Amino acid sequence: MNIFKQLASTRCGFNGGMKSCRATCVSLLHSSSGTSVEVHSQDQEVVIALGSNVGNRVDNFNEALQLMKKSGMHITRHGCLYETKPVYVTDQPLFLNSAVRGITKLGPHELLRVLKKIEKDMGRTDGIRYGPRPIDLDILFYGKFRVNSEILTIPHERIWERPFVMAPLMDVMGSAIESDTVASWHSFSKLTGGLFESWEKLGGESLVGKNGLKRVLPTGNVLWDWSLKTSMMGILNLTPDSFSDGGKFQSVEAAVSQVRLMILEGADIIDIGAQSTRPMASRLSAQEELDRLIPVLDAVLKMPEVEGKLLSVDTFHSEVVSEAIGKGAHIVNDVSAGQLDPNMLDVVAGLKVPYVAMHMRGNPSTMQNSKNLQYDNVCEQVASELYLRVRDAELSGIPAWRIIIDPGIGFSKNTEHNLDILMGLPNIRTELAGKSLALSHAPMLIGPSRKRFLGDICARPAAAERDPATIAAVTAGVLGGANIVRAHNVKDNLDAVKLCDAMVKRERSQA
Repeated sequence: MNIFKQLASTRCGFNGGMKSCRATCVSLLHSSSGTSVEVHSQDQEVVIALGSNVGNRVDNFNEALQLMKKSGMHITRHGCLYETKPVYVTDQPLFLNSAVRGITKLGPHELLRVLKKIEKDMGRTDGIRYGPRPIDLDILFYGKFRVNSEILTIPHERIWERPFVMAPLMDVMGSAIESDTVASWHSFSKLTGGLFESWEKLGGESLVGKNGLKRVLPTGNVLWDWSLKTSMMGILNLTPDSFSDGGKFQSVEAAVSQVRLMILEGADIIDIGAQSTRPMASRLSAQEELDRLIPVLDAVLKMPEVEGKLLSVDTFHSEVVSEAIGKGAHIVNDVSAGQLDPNMLDVVAGLKVPYVAMHMRGNPSTMQNSKNLQYDNVCEQVASELYLRVRDAELSGIPAWRIIIDPGIGFSKNTEHNLDILMGLPNIRTELAGKSLALSHAPMLIGPSRKRFLGDICARPAAAERDPATIAAVTAGVLGGANIVRAHNVKDNLDAVKLCDAMVKRERSQA
């Protein structure tokens, strides 16, 4: 996705906003440390950069975010998470870097003091400049203001030369300029194209994945670089009424055998579901779901074959999430993106695990009614509605760097909608980018496996006969940018995924 192409088509409006901002928005705060000028009472939007390369870096980020919230900062957006090579002083461990955007009533120097206290409380000491540190917190932007004092310069003076700062900074914005404050941030770059042009001059998106700058997603104690290959998620349904394999894996022995087979065939993730989400499925209570799930999960966790694999729990009940993650599952896969349980987002935020947010209108009983199948442009509306769900997740404390997006093939979609989504995954990312570049970069999961629309097209009423059509759908999805494929038949779909990955790699090598 080239944001500059989109920017070029709206350059007049962008420049107009920049000129207006330069004329009316940007205030200069000059002060000495003894006579600081502070902004009080009015909420100010700020961007804070985070870095860590000592101790458990992810835990350090989590602690810093909690302390920032306790100080009165309301965090509204998160960048992606980047593992980066150190610069300036290179003989030190790899860093994690990100950025957050939020609202504060603290003045700029007050905010600086709060951030320095957090650094100190977390164990940072005076040492080598640019050397190792458990946490580093820098103010990149503060409202529409430039600040110049003996102890504080905003914008941060070295933003423009640091890809590890610019990448997450871009993430907390969208490709659309949504406010005067954001327009002022672009104006600080002094380039016609604003921050977009500054990022492009450094190398932009071409830097990610090489040159010591990797996007990663924390899963347990591992930092997962999902760009290296498309991951295969094998489906384990423990239900008697699932549309494809209902009743086949209800016993612990049968479930364990199926997990062993899927891992042998190459599954990276096992997605365990104890609640059917097929159209018109009856809804189980959380306790009924747990009664099905936990005996199997306990047995699977004891399998030596699951070492190095990820376990996902497919549920929309927060009580099930708490129990399953407490037992050792790694990922939450929620078909409702938090809409069917008011506690889900807070629970997932507290557990600090990856969260699959899927697009669906209504619930499994209502998702295919005529009202929920009304779209003007399915890709644009799926992206827009999914953004609202993920925004709620971020505001609840689930950072963008833990979110996986799923457009919800087969959920509140008809055949034509499903086809449009499979062919339009780049359009969904582009639409998300307008509001949040971080979410446009998030791992994308697709799950067309054996869905009814494949049977309708290919005249295959039996779900088990839809594997060839599934492989075709998976191929289209991976070539369109999907990062995770959820399938019943791991072996055959994995072959398709490997071929797609090889084609994409070959194409990139020739670019």
